[in-house]
Amino acid sequence: MTVSKAAAAVVALGVFGSAAQGASCPHPGVLGTARTMVIDAAKYPRVGTKSFPQTLPLDDHEVVLTFDDGPAATTPKILNALADECVKATFFLVGRPASEMPALVGRIAAEGHTVAHHTWSHQHMTKLSHADALDEINRGIAADEDVLRGKGYAISTTKFFRFPYFESTPALLDDLESRGIVVWGADLWASDWNLMTPEVQLKLITDRLEAAGKGIILFHDPRPQTVAMMPAFLSYLRENNYRVVHVVPPPAEHPAVAGGSHATR
Repeated sequence: MTVSKAAAAVVALGVFGSAAQGASCPHPGVLGTARTMVIDAAKYPRVGTKSFPQTLPLDDHEVVLTFDDGPAATTPKILNALADECVKATFFLVGRPASEMPALVGRIAAEGHTVAHHTWSHQHMTKLSHADALDEINRGIAADEDVLRGKGYAISTTKFFRFPYFESTPALLDDLESRGIVVWGADLWASDWNLMTPEVQLKLITDRLEAAGKGIILFHDPRPQTVAMMPAFLSYLRENNYRVVHVVPPPAEHPAVAGGSHATR
């Protein structure tokens, strides 16, 4: 699929291996999730070349889809687009809206996506004291996990965390590493914090992906332009032979139970 065709699709929409995925996916001929990668915090404490020397061991044409700053009113449309293509992603949730929208957090987990963390209220960590920054991080993680436990989801001891604005300090990085918390950067930005049309954003991210060939991609699910271009972007991945990798932490040792049953990601 060419970028021009994908851009046209944006306007029209307005808004495990392939064989294994096909067997479990109700939509034939879709992008699917190529494989699942379990990330060990001891081996990969920090990933994403925009911030760190190391990134995930992806093959050529493999991508990891990540979304920051949710949950938000627009998140269901992102989830719909991912579900239509049977694709799994990682959502870095802000704790305060997560605690206010538990049903939406539950939907993210129920549909098989990875729930990760993005502080309590999305502050600039470098403008806070070390103690206040840790409190902001810990409060956000606790809020996200309280919602998941309340809905019966197991909680891994390994956490995935991304700093707001990618602003960290050496002391915070050392603290998180000592606790087995994987700090995520990204390899490619959609730059969707800037106002642009869905068509411009689609061309920007596909051009960057073509140049890089693979990587962790950062989107923001509260951004309407991202919502609008996501179906066309997923079509672009499918028609240009990209493969989506779903990244997960090691499984929890003791599944949580709520309402007499439990679920795992």
